[in-house]
Amino acid sequence: MSDDELFEGDRIEVTVGAPAHGGHCVARIGGPHGQVVFVRHALPGERVTAEVTELHKGYLRADAVEIHEAAPERVTPPCAFAHPGGCGGCDLQHVSPAAQLEWKADVVRSLLGRMGGLSPERIAELDVRVQPLPGGPLGWRSRVRYAVDAVGRPGLLKHRSHEVVPVDRCLIAHPELQKLDVTARLWPDAAAVEVVASTGGDVSVRARPAVTPLLATADVAAPGTPAPGGAGLAEGPAEVSELAIGRKWQVPPDGFWQVHPAAADTLVAAVLELLQPAEGETSWDLYGGAGLFAAALAERTRARTTVIESAPVGVTAARTNLADLNGVEVVAGRVDVALGRRRVTGPVDLVVLDPPRTGAGTKVVRAITTARPRAVAYVACDPAALARDVQTFTAEGYRLAELRAYDCFPMTQHIECVALFVPGYRPAVV
Repeated sequence: MSDDELFEGDRIEVTVGAPAHGGHCVARIGGPHGQVVFVRHALPGERVTAEVTELHKGYLRADAVEIHEAAPERVTPPCAFAHPGGCGGCDLQHVSPAAQLEWKADVVRSLLGRMGGLSPERIAELDVRVQPLPGGPLGWRSRVRYAVDAVGRPGLLKHRSHEVVPVDRCLIAHPELQKLDVTARLWPDAAAVEVVASTGGDVSVRARPAVTPLLATADVAAPGTPAPGGAGLAEGPAEVSELAIGRKWQVPPDGFWQVHPAAADTLVAAVLELLQPAEGETSWDLYGGAGLFAAALAERTRARTTVIESAPVGVTAARTNLADLNGVEVVAGRVDVALGRRRVTGPVDLVVLDPPRTGAGTKVVRAITTARPRAVAYVACDPAALARDVQTFTAEGYRLAELRAYDCFPMTQHIECVALFVPGYRPAVV
């Protein structure tokens, strides 16, 4: 069967190659230059039978459904729902914990070269390694969003699908969340159920009402909004307490906070070690959320520190949690707009940015480099977006000086990176 005759559901035998961004490995049909197949549930070097799940111009997606030659790093997934056609939340449960770290490091290295434009020699100098966080690969996720199917059963979504897979429990969820009866109940009026177990010991359950023509999206998203049929804040406090960098934080359950209990302290420690803030230095905390990095900087610099955050819940949380720190200003607005309209102006010495998965983007990077800070710490939850922004920083005269990577999301394909950019030589114009 040739690759142009394939249909969804067809099965092909392939030898699997290197891991790629997205939780899959790359295989080819028809030789080294043949059709690309992105294969999930496989490991590099394995010979597998893969079932085609999607057909695209130039590539296919498939799931490994039979393993003919297994890699030494293959393990039995601890979760009964981590299999082809099952829950799509965990990409790497079939990979040993040590091999997951190397898998993710390989992905970061590949992206820095292919999308970031760095030479193999420079990538080798960065010595990319993914460091585990305390606590092991299970029971770490402190925030879980269960989707609800048409009959009210909560579950998790299949990979690249809106189909709900009912589950009895999620093994990567925090133990306090696994104790809840959320998955044993029906939620007929909810579109989703969000559960939180904070580092301060709070547990919150929120039901998101199903969208109807009479209920606007803004109403659905509003914290504490009562929903038809009793959905809304079901259990727990309207705000949860988090503990990080020696401070207590109050954050709404739907506000942004790192999902791994050890992530906040780990990332702040990395940012401070890379930036080496000195007393009197001014700083920006872009995409600041509740103000975690701003607090860490302000306590060391005792100088003007500006937070920019667009989400109303984040702005409120930042203003509340940073009220005791002198010289801290919280600006409500999108980062690109605030910098572009000069609502925040230089000079500035230090910049921390923690953008969404789409990355900072050219406009924001250029605004940062125009202000000429002496150092920029970029906290990235998507290495591909970081790699794209590496190219822009390089073009604007900043170089990637150091990079740290952390396994803040065990069992999944996600990686958290902290990159340090410093002024370098502006590339010659050809």
